[in-house]
Amino acid sequence: MPVSRRRALALMGGGTVLAAGAGAGAFLATRTPHAALAPWVRAGSYGDARLDALSWALLAPNPHNRQPWEAELVGDDVLRLYRDPARNLPQTDPHGRQLTTGMGCFIELMVIAASASGHGVDLTLFPDGQADGRPVAEARFMPGAASPDPLFAHVPARGTIREAYAAHLPDRAAVQSLSAHARVITDADDVADLRQLTWDGWLTEALTPAAHGETVDLMRIGRREIEANPDGLALGGPFYESLALAGLLTRRAQRDPQSRGFQFGISTFERILAATPAYAVIVTQGNDAHTHIDVGRRWMRFDLTATGLGLATHPLLQVTQEYAEMATLRVQAQTLLAGEGETVQFIARLGHGPTRRARSPRWSLETRIRHG
Repeated sequence: MPVSRRRALALMGGGTVLAAGAGAGAFLATRTPHAALAPWVRAGSYGDARLDALSWALLAPNPHNRQPWEAELVGDDVLRLYRDPARNLPQTDPHGRQLTTGMGCFIELMVIAASASGHGVDLTLFPDGQADGRPVAEARFMPGAASPDPLFAHVPARGTIREAYAAHLPDRAAVQSLSAHARVITDADDVADLRQLTWDGWLTEALTPAAHGETVDLMRIGRREIEANPDGLALGGPFYESLALAGLLTRRAQRDPQSRGFQFGISTFERILAATPAYAVIVTQGNDAHTHIDVGRRWMRFDLTATGLGLATHPLLQVTQEYAEMATLRVQAQTLLAGEGETVQFIARLGHGPTRRARSPRWSLETRIRHG
């Protein structure tokens, strides 16, 4: 079962964190980063088919919430999409594979959102070839060329749920619907193997200083940091603000494997992974940039389908990462999940979790548009 917040405070701090006076309560009540969450409210309100589609697309899932996308409007009906290299993850994603998959999620959500206003999208990937600084895709919007995609209805409710899931499996009809986009694994022995593999991957990354340090550097602790940089990993709200104010949630502690905060994170995540009844896996024949875009598009559709079915998802991509300390586990993942010539691209938890999904902070659309 999940660890309660009271228990968490005791484990991390050994006692009381904050004096629960009126002043503290009033302060903590103001901790929601409303400015960083505004893009969820503004999505679809721009009155232009391309801008509306982009405003929905920037809500797509992406590695470490880096939001690497940029768009350039061309003429009246075309836009070009770029991946910003300043948002790379050199330690955990040294070849940019996962970030390219994130661009695939963005593209698919853009296409789905365009369909809501009847616009089809004629998409060309890597129109100028694959090189730094060149567009990932060019998209021409065509009015009246598409019917609304029913998955669009689930976009506002979508979100990753990093909590314990109920023990019961998704039903057969749900598995059948989801299997159009990824392999769903429900066999008890196979799930047990994947629980161990994904736990080993998570722990390996946590104990690899360079990889874990990249994650720690991208932590945004508290409302002020989140609103200043609404990418990265948001640790906001009264609970995390309490820990930060008490000095229990710091980047220094998160880098120290002996700290209470670090040890609490390990024990909590181990419990979360143990409460996983099913997994979703995407395996491909190819392993080039076009394939990585396609993986992201498939995951976006899987994620929205799962949301509509009332199911929770939680990507766990550590064992697919291409740095030296993960090499042995990457081979194990290949052996467990892939056939000859195939590559494991995506692994995620799947199950019945809390119905409320937290919205991840986002940069505003205006900051993602290139001008001139």
